[in-house]
This record gives sequence, C-alpha cells and structure tokens, in this order.
Amino acid sequence: MSAAIKTTVYCAKKIVTMNPQKPEASHVAIREGRILAVGSLEEIATWGEYELDERFADKVLFPGLIEGHAHTMEGTLWRYVYCGYFDRMDPHGKTWSGNKSIDAVLEALKIAEAKLEDPDAPLTGWQLDPIYLENKPVTRAQLDSVSASRPIGVLNASGHILYANTRALELAGLMKSGVNHPGIPLGSDGMPTGELKGPDAMTPVGAHVGMNRSMTDADERGLRDFARLCVRTGVTTVTDLAARLEPDSVEMMLRVTGEASFPACVVPLRIFLGLAPNELIPEVARLKKLSTDRLSLGRIKLVADGSIQGYSARLRWPGYHNGAPNGLWYCSPEQMQEIYELALEEGIQVHTHTNGDQATQLAIERLEVALKKHPAHDHRFVLQHCQLADRAQFTRMAALGMSVNLFANHQFYWGEEHYNLTVGPDRALRMNAARTALDCGVPLAVHSDAPITPLGPLFTAWCAVNRLTRSGRVQGEYEKITINEALWAITMGAAHSLHMDGLVGSIEVGKRADFAVLDSDPRLAKPEELKDIEVWGTVQGGRIFAAADV
Repeated sequence: MSAAIKTTVYCAKKIVTMNPQKPEASHVAIREGRILAVGSLEEIATWGEYELDERFADKVLFPGLIEGHAHTMEGTLWRYVYCGYFDRMDPHGKTWSGNKSIDAVLEALKIAEAKLEDPDAPLTGWQLDPIYLENKPVTRAQLDSVSASRPIGVLNASGHILYANTRALELAGLMKSGVNHPGIPLGSDGMPTGELKGPDAMTPVGAHVGMNRSMTDADERGLRDFARLCVRTGVTTVTDLAARLEPDSVEMMLRVTGEASFPACVVPLRIFLGLAPNELIPEVARLKKLSTDRLSLGRIKLVADGSIQGYSARLRWPGYHNGAPNGLWYCSPEQMQEIYELALEEGIQVHTHTNGDQATQLAIERLEVALKKHPAHDHRFVLQHCQLADRAQFTRMAALGMSVNLFANHQFYWGEEHYNLTVGPDRALRMNAARTALDCGVPLAVHSDAPITPLGPLFTAWCAVNRLTRSGRVQGEYEKITINEALWAITMGAAHSLHMDGLVGSIEVGKRADFAVLDSDPRLAKPEELKDIEVWGTVQGGRIFAAADV
C-alpha cells in the first residue's frame, strides 16, 4: 500500500449495507472516494494503516438514497411565487404555507407583483393545481386581475400545463381567434382561455413569463439550490429526467458538479424534443462521452402522454371517470418506434414517460417490435410513472426485460382526486401497482418526480408501504409493499433503473462511498413512521455534507 493514499475508517451505531451477503456492519473504510472494506474494525485493519473517524458513532449509515425521477429545475422554481396547495420546504429549510383557495393563490401573486420594480418584468408562479381548488382551470381573466400589463405565467403542479394571462398570450402571438391546437382550449369568444397543455403549447409562452431557458432545465443557482435539497433528504444520486442539455447548460453542469463542494451525482436525461430521432441518438452518444464521476450523461427521456390529474394522459377504455376527453399524445407511434430501434442499435438507454395505460400499451408494443429487429439482453428500458398499468401489462414488461419506476407519491397527493374524479374507484386501487410489478418480476424503483412532489425518498418509500391518501384512507391494500422492498426500490432498484447498480445503491467493496446519514435504522421503523426518520446529511464520494450546513 502506498503511504500517500489515505484510508479513512468510519464507525457507526450501525451500517446498513443493502448487501445480502453482509447486511450489517460496524465500520466502513474509504479510500479515494470508494469503499475499500466493510465489516468489523478487526477485518478492516487487515488492509493496513488507517485513520479512524468517530463522528458517526451515534448514527446509522445507509446507502446513499437514489432519486430515479426528479428535475433539477425545482432549484430554479423556488425563486418564483409558490402557488402550491401543500406546505413545502425550500432548499434553505424554510417551510412555505400552502394556498387553500384560488383567491389565496391570486393574493400571493398580487403581493409578489407589487414588489416588482420593472413594469415590464414577468411574474412567474409554480405548483398550482386547480384540481384541489374547485377542479376548474385557471383562466387568463383571473391572472389579468393580478396584472393586465405585465406577462404572467403559472406552472401547473404536474409540469404539463401552463396558465397565462392575456399579456403573455399577446407576446407569444396566441391572443387571436382561429387558434387550432388540442393543447390550447378556447373560450366561448373563440379566444384562448389561458390554459396551455403540453410542450408545444407551453413553450412559445414560456419565454415571455420568466422561463426563457428550457422549462425543464435548472440554471446555475438552481442546480446548486437543488443540491441542497438532496443533502437534506439523504440523496446522493439524483436524476434530471427531462433536460434539453444545450451546450451552455452542459458546460455549466460539468463545471458546477465538478466543484469539490457539490454534494451529489446528477444524471440528466436528454429529452427527445427538438431533434429528429436520427439526430437525437448520435447527440446522446456524444454526450455520454462527456460523463464524469458527478455528471452521468448518455440516456434519453421520451414522453408518450401527459398528466392524469391534468386530464392530458392517454387512458384506455372507459376513459376518464368524470367524462373528460382523452389526453394528448406527445409523440407518434412512428417516432417512438424509430427512437427505440436506433437507441437499441446504439446501446443507448431510453426512459419513457407513460401516465395513462393507453400510453403504456403503446410503449410495450413499440419496444416489442424494436427488440425483434435489435435484440438486446440487458437494455433496461424503463417506463416512468406507468401509473395505470395492469397485471397483463406488467407481465409483458417482464417478458421484454423492461423496468418500471412508479410514482408512489401520487397515492398521497392525488389519491382522493383519482378515486373521485379522474379514473374512479376501481382503477384508483391499482395505480402505481408496486406489489403487482414485483410479483410479475419487473425490476422496481419508486420516485417523487420533484418538483411535482417534494424530493424525499424516505417519504416515497412510506407512500409505497402505506398507500395512504391525504385524508388518511388506504387506497389499494393489495398493492402495498414491505419496508425492505421499498428501501430496496430507493437504493438498488433505482440504481438498476439507471444502469448504475455496479457503482451505487449499496455499501459494498468497490462502489462509490455514498451514504445517507440517518438517526435510526429505517428497516426497524413502524410502517407509519418511515417518513419521519431524521436525515443528518450525506457522504458522497467520501465527502461529508451536513444538512445543517447547507
């Protein structure tokens, strides 16, 4: 052993490894940011000289938590007006009160508008969800009551809808009669109502309401702020699951994540929009070569449909329970087919957003055709959200080697609305069917989709274990999974979905030294207490980050 290479040994109250061969240990040795040894101090001492660090003697070291579906744009969104229904903590630890009525939302916007000195500056809000507020879309007239002279845009909690006032629509050239687009509803006067569904409708307005970057990308400050949320929630590897990855954005992410003080590995997926399939795959292959230890590039995000609670997801018969028209297709079957085939040929992984079961069916059928042309034994194409899949669909996914990352948080945040409004009592029971996925042999991860719901894998695990709605009612008893299964889903399951299970997800020799530092062992928690486990901070690549310091 070279004397110049330092070995640090950490002792802990307990080390939970997620490695079945050695589930627990008392000490872990780190060298050059990687795990050298796990076990007792006597076992680790066989590696030679070391420095013992006892700062975690009263803590539990757990594998760094992995958020397999999030968007770093949340860090940027916190600089806008918070219009959400639920109380929520920002990157600096402040909790913002939720808005319980549309009047409260408009008042929050008016207060923020009064503070803007530039009369032409846009006013931007985020996380508004009308389904909690009379289930009626916000109109341009309502936003005009905040200001008729400055452009206003408010992002729906789903991220799939933008609400704009008249001025914003005028600047985008949409305030006119004769607009014919499925994502731009018209009022009785033949003019846009102000609700914009899907990227085609949202993007032209976004540039005028403070979202002049891609609405899915964080800026530099936003990326740093989002990383603070990661430390507070025990996350050491986090996805940015729909990034444009323009050259300036990639340069920024490489620079920021390369700083010694940056506390997480970011995994950005290049969204399919903006490039033809025969341009997309070479671009993603090029990006893959730029990857570093803390910026893992080279994957594609495909979006098949929209949001269930936004009524833009594609549902099979009998459609929406409240009679709403079926949702939007974000890509054609032909486009999906071509991307799948070219990606398989190049060895590029694709994650496909499917909320409705009709969208899930399309993805399954297209991949089945693509695999006949380009067989691949470990492609790990992932269906993200996949909220309404039934047992037959999970069975086909398993046969095709697909993985799934389910949106477990939905049962809490929108469970009541799904039961009463969107899909009805029967289908609401099978939403995010984690038990069925595992029983059918489909590799499982679960996620928050931050900023759609707050980042926090332990809360997400709690959702999958308990399946409680916000009223406290169990919705889908059969689809509950155990605490151990849920903890696997936010560590090794998420790592598997990213093709990173050889690098992260467990505390094993050779893997990156990524730990969540917890106050107690989540395996021993009562199911209802899983979300309440305190997070001290993280260790990422051997570097220590305390939540109190970020």
